Amino acid sequence: MRRATILHADLDAFYASVEQLLDPSLRNRPIAVGGSVVLAASYEARSYGVRGGMPGWRARQLCGDLLFVGGHFGRYQQFGDDVVSVFHDFTPRVERVSIDEAFLDVAGTVHLFGAPTDIAAAIRRRVRDEIGLPLSVGVARTKHLAKVASQVAKPDGLVAVAPGDERDFLDPLPVGLIWGVGPTTERRLHEAGISTIGQLAKAGSPILGSLLGQTAGAKLAALSANVDDRAVKTPARSKSMGAQAALGPRDATPELIRETLGYLADRVASRLRKATLAGRTVTVRVRFSHLRSVTRSVTLSVAISTTLTLTEVAERLAHSAILDNEREREITLIAVSVSNLRPEHSLQLELPLDSPNLRRKVDPRAVFEVEASRWGVDRSVDAIRDRFGRTAVGYATVALSAAKRVPQEFRELAERDQAGNGAWSQ
Repeated sequence: MRRATILHADLDAFYASVEQLLDPSLRNRPIAVGGSVVLAASYEARSYGVRGGMPGWRARQLCGDLLFVGGHFGRYQQFGDDVVSVFHDFTPRVERVSIDEAFLDVAGTVHLFGAPTDIAAAIRRRVRDEIGLPLSVGVARTKHLAKVASQVAKPDGLVAVAPGDERDFLDPLPVGLIWGVGPTTERRLHEAGISTIGQLAKAGSPILGSLLGQTAGAKLAALSANVDDRAVKTPARSKSMGAQAALGPRDATPELIRETLGYLADRVASRLRKATLAGRTVTVRVRFSHLRSVTRSVTLSVAISTTLTLTEVAERLAHSAILDNEREREITLIAVSVSNLRPEHSLQLELPLDSPNLRRKVDPRAVFEVEASRWGVDRSVDAIRDRFGRTAVGYATVALSAAKRVPQEFRELAERDQAGNGAWSQ
């Protein structure tokens, strides 16, 4: 059995904590970052039930003294990077999973800095003393258990789980602490009489499979028993770019698919162009209720980076996934990524419509004219956004949408290219 040498470090109420650090008058006060929607809440606000993603009016109902602040988006990245620099002083094996959390494997550095718990304590102390932010750390044998331990440690604490104590630690905890269990899954489990991780482990894969689907059931059964072989991965060169949108349970209407994929394709394509990259492989993932996901992918004859072309390809893949699963009435997430990347410094000469999955009869001259127009429009849009901000111009399907989106500054933090940090940004 491996030693407990994996750490999960998570900054507490990160955005709100940074605001309280920058403005001492906000300390010990209930604050929320955002406006119409709560993007982050301090622990003082959370004690009233205020949570991220909550409408602003509801948050004000729960906490009459709640103070909204606009947010210092550029400083968030700076503080997050400073904290990660502290991590690297203790181990080179750091897997950053978001702006405010990371996994560390300290197995190779215990001879330098002491036991894993000593390393965790030293990291927390340095982050507090040198940067001024509270940090919770979980120490365990697996990534999943380390993450659960860090959630139990909040706020501003340290929890270590020895290999021999794992089941005693996990069994009484609520199922909502398991990685990947959201409100809908938690509600279904509660309806089946499963409220703790121990009850989840006893239920086993067959029962969970009937409740949530075979894939999700098997995954949760394994995690509830702390079966997790994933290693801490150090950064490697990024091989794809992508974005995803969590929708909540929604009917899979053509309008919803078109609007959502238009938004996601715009984000992905603009990032590709900024990096002077294009990609040949487009992948769309549709998640239905009960955590069941379906993926469709196509590899094109040419690499693409124009927004409308990516949108068209992604729409066809999404509709294919939905049509093949007609019994599923609701979707909860859509994601699109582009891989098989290569440098792109000039105009794409043809639309990628010669794939067997996407073939249709077209006039080559018309194809060239369409793609040339899209190429020019996209670069004009990019230039305007670079000067006046992303919201200055956009495609009508997205710009005129009534859907509430996370503010652009938060998107940019999530989409900041980190080498080897996977395909999906929130």
